[in-house]
Amino acid sequence: MFSEYYLTFKALHLSAVIAWVAGLLYLPRFFLHHLEFDVGTKGYDTFCKMERGLLKIIMLPSILLTFVFGILLAFITHAWSAPWFHLKLAFVLLLAAFHGYLSRIAKGYAVGQKPSLSKNTLRFISELPFLVVILIIFLAVLKPF
Repeated sequence: MFSEYYLTFKALHLSAVIAWVAGLLYLPRFFLHHLEFDVGTKGYDTFCKMERGLLKIIMLPSILLTFVFGILLAFITHAWSAPWFHLKLAFVLLLAAFHGYLSRIAKGYAVGQKPSLSKNTLRFISELPFLVVILIIFLAVLKPF
């Protein structure tokens, strides 16, 4: 039924993934710069607006579309029983949990609570999605096991 739209769904899935991962990489950098401002200052409030916009306008629609088109592709290709797909899905769920964690930090900033993370920790976690995405790409392309 949907198999005739496979390439369209794949293009939409990849577009959504790119937008979502860009947000996952960028949001911790916002947090890093946000630390420089005191609560209640114009700069602090500006970062709150930018973080909220990134989460609501780019990241939320992107994660939803990533899952919708990813699930459609998994059905079309019958990937549900493949071990590589299970591992890929686990990494995607890890990214979704990371998304939730970043969202919680942003909500804390919005109510005046800075995270207890150091600048180095924020720099480190800003690179984590990239590493996970590399693993996902290799699993999706090579389909090992």
